[in-house]
Amino acid sequence: MAATIELYLVRHAIAAERGPKYPDDTLRPLTPAGTKKFASSVPGLIEMDVVIDFVLTSPLVRARETAQLLAAGLKPKPAITEIEALAPGGRHQAIVEAIKTHSKRHRRLALVGHEPDLGEFAARLLAARGSIEFKKGAVCLIEVDGATPGGPGTLRWMLPPRALRALVP
Repeated sequence: MAATIELYLVRHAIAAERGPKYPDDTLRPLTPAGTKKFASSVPGLIEMDVVIDFVLTSPLVRARETAQLLAAGLKPKPAITEIEALAPGGRHQAIVEAIKTHSKRHRRLALVGHEPDLGEFAARLLAARGSIEFKKGAVCLIEVDGATPGGPGTLRWMLPPRALRALVP
């Protein structure tokens, strides 16, 4: 049995609404409230003794901003890289390949992405049908065997940002 890989799946925080202000959906940023809420939930991860070695993120602005807030709030601060596979419509196998590549050096990876893709990916990791719903800014931990990073894995916990914020004294 290979070493366990901890996968922290993170849905991007609250973003600006689609519409005429953002005709290019890839450029929608987090709202000020989304930024504040997510930044204030990251200390909850620290309270849970979460350590993340490396962050993989969708290249879309709202996901990149969420990844930056996540990394900035953690100690030590993990490096971030963008992968196209985490963009909406990304292929499951491409995400698994990215996990295989980065888990050679890092055993605790965060993946920042979008719904419904992130929920579908989580379900596939757990050998479940359908999708697992992620609220904006929610985080879950799924552990997988390094020999089979595409699953099946074990869901350790899943928390919305409100619950993470409640963990902070």
